[in-house]
Amino acid sequence: MVLLPKISEEFLVAILASIDEAIHAVNTDGVTIYYNEVAAKHDGLRINEVLGKPLLEIFPSLNEKSSTLIKVLKTKKPIYNQSQSFINLYGKKIETINTTLPIFSSGKFLGAVEIAKDYSKIKELAEKLADIQKSLKVKSTKETEPQAHFQFEDILTKNKVFLETKKKAEKLAKSQSPILIFGESGTGKELFVHAIHQASTRQKGPFIAQNCAAIPESLLESILFGTTKGSYTSAVDRPGLFELADGGTLFLDELHTMPLVLQAKLLRVLEDGSVRRVGSTKEQKVNVRVVSAMNIDPLKALENKLLREDLFYRLNVLTFELVPLRERKEDILFLTNRFIQSFNLQLVKTVEGLDEEVSSLFLSHAWPGNVRELKHTIEYMMNLCEERLLTTTDLPPIFKTKIYESSKEKPKNLNTKLRQYEKELIEEALNESGGNIQQAARLLGIPRQTLQYKLKK
Repeated sequence: MVLLPKISEEFLVAILASIDEAIHAVNTDGVTIYYNEVAAKHDGLRINEVLGKPLLEIFPSLNEKSSTLIKVLKTKKPIYNQSQSFINLYGKKIETINTTLPIFSSGKFLGAVEIAKDYSKIKELAEKLADIQKSLKVKSTKETEPQAHFQFEDILTKNKVFLETKKKAEKLAKSQSPILIFGESGTGKELFVHAIHQASTRQKGPFIAQNCAAIPESLLESILFGTTKGSYTSAVDRPGLFELADGGTLFLDELHTMPLVLQAKLLRVLEDGSVRRVGSTKEQKVNVRVVSAMNIDPLKALENKLLREDLFYRLNVLTFELVPLRERKEDILFLTNRFIQSFNLQLVKTVEGLDEEVSSLFLSHAWPGNVRELKHTIEYMMNLCEERLLTTTDLPPIFKTKIYESSKEKPKNLNTKLRQYEKELIEEALNESGGNIQQAARLLGIPRQTLQYKLKK
């Protein structure tokens, strides 16, 4: 057994002082026991003004309900990424994003520690993002260039199900109703949204996309709905993405990552077309079509409390599911050849296709990254290849590793292999028949009762 050396209090304080985050710790009585230089700078105070003093005495504008440290002292439960604003001793408004944790040692509750980030700097970032979006909208209007670059003709497929989805989407693109698209990562959801905008009556209006997972929760509200001067320190009157997308389409990707509170505000916009900026009491009408996308099934998002039920039913008017590549076997080699042609032009090469071994590997691969993974795999191979055909020597290392691992997992037992092959044939027949058991049994050449027995088994 190795005994770790005991850390001295001086060494521990030196470690904490070197961390570039505001750290504030209090004991069970709410008295400050640690307060670093970064925290003092955030709060506009000096360390000696805070150490050894009761928290609410130094921050009188806070109370037991608004102070995250006091909340954790009361509940002994952690709080993550919660915004807090207060007036310091000198009358300055301070805004932070806090993660506050209870402190335990050998089961004994000792107090709470808070790690804070300066909210005003993050707000500045949000404003810059909004400015960029606004400038892009103005530029597009002046130059009359479309902001959505893809059309339905750019979505390539030979799969019957996907072709029907395309046909249905093209028809319903003219509608003004919100649209929800879901499918695994890499299936082409963004491409699909671009095509819907281009086929809609809003094609000459703005097209603005926002990934809800790419922005901190605390910023998303001001980015989407805009801000009013004075709503927080250094805030100015600034339109949000809903206002910038007026007359066009707003694409909200990874909708299930949006906080439930903001989902309620989104529902209100969908219901009455009104937007209220952060800190404002005035509402403004906007004419925006919301298209949202998710990389998980909406029903799973509902089950896991990631999506509000009322919002789901509002968005579920027009819903499209994009089929994963592993269920579109006919598209694998079809898209491969298209990508090879494209990269031949880019890289000035004359590659003709895949050799038989690679073709077989491609058809048996599960493609968890879908079309995106296929495209990147071809891009890697095309950069490497100096021959007429792409071979296994050109495959990316990760792809080779996956092949090796899957080959080790393949069963050697004949009966097991036969059962797996039978299962694959049944699945193919059911897919081809659209789930019709009678038709699938006919394709397999077996009685309907036999197929039902095998499905049950």
